[in-house]
Amino acid sequence: SENPSVTLFREYLRIDTVHPKPDYDAAIRFLERVGTDLGLACQKVEVCQGRVVLILTWQGTNPRLRSILLNSHTDVVPVFEEHWTYPPFEAVKDSQGNIYARGAQDMKCVSIQYLEAIRRLKTEGKSFARTIHLTFVPDEEVGGHKGMEMFVQRPEFKALNVGFAMDEGLASPSDTFSVFYGERSPWWIKVKCMGSPGHGSRFISNTAAEKMHKVINSFLAFRESEKQRLKSDSSLTLGDVTSLNMTMLEGGVSFNVVPSEMAAGFDIRIPPTVDLKAFEEQVATWCRDAGDGVTYEFHQKCMDQHITSTEESDPWWKAFSGVCRDMKLQLKLEIFPAATDSRYIRAAGHPALGFSPMNRTPVLLHDHNEFLNEQVFLRGIEIYARLLTTLASVPPLPAEG
Repeated sequence: SENPSVTLFREYLRIDTVHPKPDYDAAIRFLERVGTDLGLACQKVEVCQGRVVLILTWQGTNPRLRSILLNSHTDVVPVFEEHWTYPPFEAVKDSQGNIYARGAQDMKCVSIQYLEAIRRLKTEGKSFARTIHLTFVPDEEVGGHKGMEMFVQRPEFKALNVGFAMDEGLASPSDTFSVFYGERSPWWIKVKCMGSPGHGSRFISNTAAEKMHKVINSFLAFRESEKQRLKSDSSLTLGDVTSLNMTMLEGGVSFNVVPSEMAAGFDIRIPPTVDLKAFEEQVATWCRDAGDGVTYEFHQKCMDQHITSTEESDPWWKAFSGVCRDMKLQLKLEIFPAATDSRYIRAAGHPALGFSPMNRTPVLLHDHNEFLNEQVFLRGIEIYARLLTTLASVPPLPAEG
C-alpha cells in the first residue's frame, strides 16, 4: 500500500554513502537504473580518481536554449548510532509516516523528488522547450573539492549550457518555505602566537599564552556582538550576520613548561553584505594588538560573494516565485548560513536557488534521528513538478536570440 515514490526514497536511503568511505558506486548504479527506467540519457564524468558525477538528461524541444540544472549530492555525514532510535541506514517508517535515516533531509529526499517529478511529467505526456539536467555529485559534505568544485571547470559541465540551477535548502519548522539566494563565505583561520618559554614556576613576560588570551578575547568579543545583533533584530536570520567560533586550541608539551608557541583555529562564516577586505584588516588588527610574533594563516578563504537575483524583473525568479504564489507557498528569502555546492555554480556565473520543499519539519540535517515525513516528501514532488513545468518553459531570453 506504500506509495512507490516513498518506496524508492527508502531504497536510496539504505545505500550507505556515509563518510569517510561512501559507497558511491552503489549510489550511482541505483540512480542510473532509475534514470534509465525514466528514459533519461545517462553520462558519467570522473572528475578525479574514484569521484564520479552522474548526469541524467531530459532533452528539451529546443536544445539551443539554456538548460535547467537540478543538482544534489550523494554523500551523507557520519552518525552516532547509539543516539538514534532506529538504525540510521534502514529507513524505518514509524506509525506517523516519519522516515528515519541519515540523508532523509540532507539531501536524498530532493534527489528522489527531482526524479519522481520528472516521472510524473513524462507520464502525463509533457515536454518542454528547455532541457533539464540532473547532476548527482560526490563529496559535498567534505567541501565539494573533489566534486562540484572540479566539475564546474570541466568541458562536460560547460556543455550543459546551464541557464538556471536548483540545489539544496533547509527544512523549515514553520509554515513558510526557505529559499536561499546566496551563501556566507567560509573562512578558516589559524592564529599562531610566539612567546618567551621557560619554567612553569616563574612569571615569564611576553608569553605565547598571554598573546593568545588577547587574540581569543578580540575574536570572541566580535562573536558576542554579532550574536546580540541577531538576537535583537527579528528581521535578521543566521545568514545575515557573521558567525565566529573557536574550534581548535593547540600548544604546550608539559605542565611545568611555558610553551613558546600556541595556536587557535577559528571557523568564520561571512555574509555577502560584508566587505571581505575590510574584515581581513580587522582580523589583522586583532592579531597586531595582541603583540609581536602573532601571525595568522588561512586554511580556507572563500572570496566569492555572488548572489542570485530575487527581483521580479528577473525571468528565472519571476517563474519560480510565480509558481509558489499559485500554490500558495509562503516563501522566506534567506542567505544560507553554511555552505553548499550552489556557491560553485554561482561562481561559474549561473543563478542558483537553494530550495528543499520541507515545511512544518524540524531542521535535522547532521543531527541524530534525522527524519522526513512521507506526506511532506510527496508534497515536494508535486511542488517540483509545477516548478519544472514553468522553469523549463521560460520563453527565450534576449541573450538566447
